[in-house]
Amino acid sequence: MGKPANDNTRSTSRVLLLFSVFLLAMNLRAPFTSAAPLLEILKAQFQLNAAEAGLLITLPLLAFAFISPIAAILPARIGLERSLLLSLVIVGIGICIRSLGPVSTLYLGTAVIGAGIAIGNVLLPSVLKRDFPDWVAPLTACYVLVMGCTAALISTVAVPLAVMDGSSWRVALLSALILPILAIVAWLPRMRMESIAVKANVTATAKPPIWRSALAWQVTVFLGLDCFLYYVGVSWLPAILEDAHFTQEQAGSMHGVLLLSTALPGLLLIPLAPRMKDQRHAACLLSLSIMVGLLGLLLLPAYAVIWILFFGFGAGGGLILALSFLSLRTVDSVDAASLSGLSQAFGYLLAASGPAMVGFLHDISGGWGPPLVLCAILSVVMAAVGLMAGRNRQISVDRLAAT
Repeated sequence: MGKPANDNTRSTSRVLLLFSVFLLAMNLRAPFTSAAPLLEILKAQFQLNAAEAGLLITLPLLAFAFISPIAAILPARIGLERSLLLSLVIVGIGICIRSLGPVSTLYLGTAVIGAGIAIGNVLLPSVLKRDFPDWVAPLTACYVLVMGCTAALISTVAVPLAVMDGSSWRVALLSALILPILAIVAWLPRMRMESIAVKANVTATAKPPIWRSALAWQVTVFLGLDCFLYYVGVSWLPAILEDAHFTQEQAGSMHGVLLLSTALPGLLLIPLAPRMKDQRHAACLLSLSIMVGLLGLLLLPAYAVIWILFFGFGAGGGLILALSFLSLRTVDSVDAASLSGLSQAFGYLLAASGPAMVGFLHDISGGWGPPLVLCAILSVVMAAVGLMAGRNRQISVDRLAAT
C-alpha cells in the first residue's frame, strides 16, 4: 500500500524547503568574500590604501554585528519566510549597488550586502528549529559546507572575470547576483504559507529576555571566540607565514589550505552529529585543535601545513557547533531567532575587532609570538565555555531556573 497523498505532499514540501534552505545558505558568505581576491585590483582602480581596501571585508562583519539584533525581531513583525526573502532582496540590491562604479557605491553596496546576510544568518537556524528539529546538527553542518563551497567557487572565478578587460571588475562583482536570484525564485512560493507573525509575537512577549539566560551567554561566548579566532587566522596567516620565511606564493597556497580545511569538519559532523548525546566533548576537542594549530605555528613553523589543518578543522567545526547550538539550546523558532541575534551580534563584533587588535599587538611587540600565545589562551577559554554550552540543556528551562 502506498503512502497517503497528504504524506507525499508533506514529504515533497520538506524536500523543497530543504532545497530552499541550501540556496539561501549559498548567499551567506560568497557575496562578500568574493571581493577578497579582487582587493589588489580594486586598490589600483580606486587608489585605495591597505586600510581602505580592508574595509571591504570589515564592513560586512560590522553589519552582521549591528543588524543581528534587529533581524531577530523581524519574524514577529512580518513572518519568518518574508524575513528571509527580504534578506535575499537586500543582498541582491547590495550586489548591484557595489557594482555601479564609484568608490562610494563600492562601500555602500558592501554594507548593504552585510545587512542582508546578517538577517539570513540570524534567521536560518529558526527554520531548522521549526521544520527539522530532529536534524538540526547534521543539517547545520550541511549548510555550512554549502556556504564554504559556494564562497570558494565564486572567489575562484572572480579574478578571471575581472581581468578580461579594463572594467571587468564590475562583472566579477556582479557575478554573485546569480546567487540571490536563484534563492529568491525558490523562496517566492513559500510566501503563500500562513504567516506565523502573530503567533511569534504572542510567544515572544510571554517569555523573559533571552539575555537573562546563563546558557545563552555560554553559547554566545563560544560563537564569539570562534569567530574572533577564525577571522584572525584568515586575516593574518599569510603575514605569519612570510615572517616564518615562506614565500608569498607559498603563503597564498597555504591560505587556500586554511579555507578548505574549515569545510572538512562538516563531512565528519554530518554523520556523527545525530549520534551525539550532547556536544561537550566535540566543542572542547575542536577548541583545543585550534590551540594546537596556533602553538604549532609559533613553535614549529616549518610544519605549517599540519598546524593550518588543525586550526582550520577546529575553527570550522566550532562554527558548525555554535550555529547548531542556536537551535539545539532553544525550544522553538522564536527563541532560536532571539539567541541567534544575541550571539551573532556579539560574535561578529568580536570578529570585526580581532584582526585589528591582533595586528596592533604584533606592532607593539615586534613579532607574532605574543599574538599567537594570546589566541592560544583564548582557544583554551573557548574549550572551557564549550563544555558548558555543549550540555544537553535548553534555554527556556535555564531561564525559568534563573527567575
